[in-house]
Amino acid sequence: MRLHDLSGGDAVLGRVERVARRALGRYDLAPDAEVKLINVSENATFLVTGAGARTILRVHRLGYHSPEAIASELDWLTALRDEAGVRTPAVLPAVDGSRIVTVEDPGSPPRTCVMFEHVPGVEPAEDRLVEHFGPLGAITARMHLHARSWRRPAAFTRFHWDEDAAFGPAPRWGRWQDGAGVGREAHAVLSRLEAVLRDRLARVGKGGRHYGLIHADLRTANLLVDDAAGTTVIDFDDCGLGWYLYDLAAALSFIEHHPRVPEMIDSWVRGYRSVLGLTREEEDEIWTFVMFRRLLLVAWIGSHPAVEIARELGAGYTEGTCELAERYLGRPPRSSWR
Repeated sequence: MRLHDLSGGDAVLGRVERVARRALGRYDLAPDAEVKLINVSENATFLVTGAGARTILRVHRLGYHSPEAIASELDWLTALRDEAGVRTPAVLPAVDGSRIVTVEDPGSPPRTCVMFEHVPGVEPAEDRLVEHFGPLGAITARMHLHARSWRRPAAFTRFHWDEDAAFGPAPRWGRWQDGAGVGREAHAVLSRLEAVLRDRLARVGKGGRHYGLIHADLRTANLLVDDAAGTTVIDFDDCGLGWYLYDLAAALSFIEHHPRVPEMIDSWVRGYRSVLGLTREEEDEIWTFVMFRRLLLVAWIGSHPAVEIARELGAGYTEGTCELAERYLGRPPRSSWR
């Protein structure tokens, strides 16, 4: 199983923090600006403070995105803010005007960094998730509506979130078979799940109505809610081409067992339909995408041991996935997608 480089422990994170400090010299910041690591996931995210101002610096992991792909991410999140009324953080250029800077990391290849504005807000409260999912559905639909008509720049490039990304010869987050706690019994259940998911996804197809540019990680950790400013969508690092309903599945990441998930889904669907249509056939496949995302996350937990939530969930998440899989596999499909 291949682990990404930020899972190399404190030594790697210490080096990445030094990269972040070097990057500050490329920006118009106060001389006493400081960096503090606030999150490690696909990348390392730092809070930068100085002279009463705050910004966010993202230091990219190695080998996940090319500079062209990062530029494409920044193009879309900027277009969403400027053209679709979706609140996203502004990209702050370096002194030379660059949106993406490259910083030396002695002992490894150079790393790319991006600076964002610090936006107000907090993650949606767990006891208000049902209430929150309605506006989230509407925001998601506005993003999808924009994606369908947006004229992408000529050099635009992002990866796909499809069956090959999950189950192909080089799955993006590793193989679910290498996930935490995948023993013989779990392997049998999840193999059945993969087979059914492959079939259902093939039936849905990748037509323009169902498949396009998505955020791909609209979970609560990537939403900042502020009473005055509204909801800001952050962290477009995983945006790419995928099924539109995958954005709902991603919103349920790590809380799929929550007793109010059916209410959250109903709330999201109502919000989404206030902007874009959603057919009964599409609605019938929501749990197909929830389980598709869940199986991807089994692989993600196994390949991201440095991420706190991955360590916390571990084998228990695999066990829960098997429980949900048995329930999903026991449901007769209601649509054929011919």
